[in-house]
Amino acid sequence: MMHQLLFILIALPAFSLQQCLTPDDTKVTTDPNARLALYKGEQQFALSLLQTINGLMPAENIFFSPFSVYNAMLLAYFSASNHTEAALKKALFIPEAQDKLSTMQAYRLEKYFQKMRAYNGSASYELSSANRLFVSPQQSVRECMKLLFDDEITVTDFAKDPAAATKQINKWVADQTKNQIKDLLHEGQLTSVTQLVLANAAYFKGLWKSKFQPESTRKEVFYISGSQNAFVTMMRQKSTFNHLVSEKLGAHILELPYKGDDVSMYILLPPFASPNGITNILKRLTLDKFQEVASEGYMVPRAVDVSVPKFTIEKELEMTPILESLGVGDVFKPTSDLSGLTGKPGLSLDECVHKAKIMVDEDGTTAAAATAVFNFRSSRPLDPARFICNHPFVYVIFDKVSQTILFTGIFNKPPTQQAAKP
Repeated sequence: MMHQLLFILIALPAFSLQQCLTPDDTKVTTDPNARLALYKGEQQFALSLLQTINGLMPAENIFFSPFSVYNAMLLAYFSASNHTEAALKKALFIPEAQDKLSTMQAYRLEKYFQKMRAYNGSASYELSSANRLFVSPQQSVRECMKLLFDDEITVTDFAKDPAAATKQINKWVADQTKNQIKDLLHEGQLTSVTQLVLANAAYFKGLWKSKFQPESTRKEVFYISGSQNAFVTMMRQKSTFNHLVSEKLGAHILELPYKGDDVSMYILLPPFASPNGITNILKRLTLDKFQEVASEGYMVPRAVDVSVPKFTIEKELEMTPILESLGVGDVFKPTSDLSGLTGKPGLSLDECVHKAKIMVDEDGTTAAAATAVFNFRSSRPLDPARFICNHPFVYVIFDKVSQTILFTGIFNKPPTQQAAKP
């Protein structure tokens, strides 16, 4: 695990001078708060997205990468101008006073750090993310944007062969996610009039710092609701974990770290008998409260009996209506302005799709994506030393190095349900 980071300034090169991102790009800024603002923006976006998706599908299993969605929308922001740029800036929680040049510098710096992490590697985890703008050759991309996004832009002839373009993008996603995400785009989604596809692919594979022993895994009852049960394969162990009973959030919280301690899964478990436990947690889970939970020393290390389901979930989300409800809808309208990319009007996006997959077992977690005073039936009411995930819970995979919510989800029921016997 990489613990030391070299701080450098990734300045915008001379080719971006004049008016590529701002009215005057000659003023190279060194705003120390720009990168912090990007972290906070992504975290706030992630929490808002989770609350919105839960509201739309409260009984379903949810899993997605807010990091992936945020990065795809950042590409749209850098490509946008005027009203579309303003709408995206607000939806992505970028400070009003921060100009696009500062945000771009923060983006490039973060991209560099992630490259270095991937290059140095780790025996404990794999973590990678990549962005792409697949642009039709019919679009004349501004020279300064070509140079700024030299690694991200790929010319793709949708008009000549939409099926081949679909295969090209799907192959890129599959390659970036170690074949965990296949067929992100379906046949017919891209057509001969498609001009632009923005994509992000994120991948993570981590080993638990304290592994669950397979011989302790067994079938147990999972309480989906007050009237519905199902069997789940439950992993069990007793070890020392950071743990907290939070009255502010109405949840028991447990941190399950991956080897190296750079990345952790946080599980937020509501009261057993609360029919709206998940919704209540998400309403209370503000940015400040999440940052408290993820901060060093906030939770208390102690011996905890832990039971967590072993599961695999693959989820595909039509993100367009979800993003519209968050204020990003302007980019999908014919009146959208993406002239920052081409220098002229007429370019817009049709839709946003997202696909994510997570596998949690005794060894650890593999996750990939493209674009939490209590009464537990299974434990003593006042005994916080038992953390039994036998009813719906929220989970977050958080990268402490980049302060990024990589993946998040809600486990509402075993993916393959089998009715439990009374």
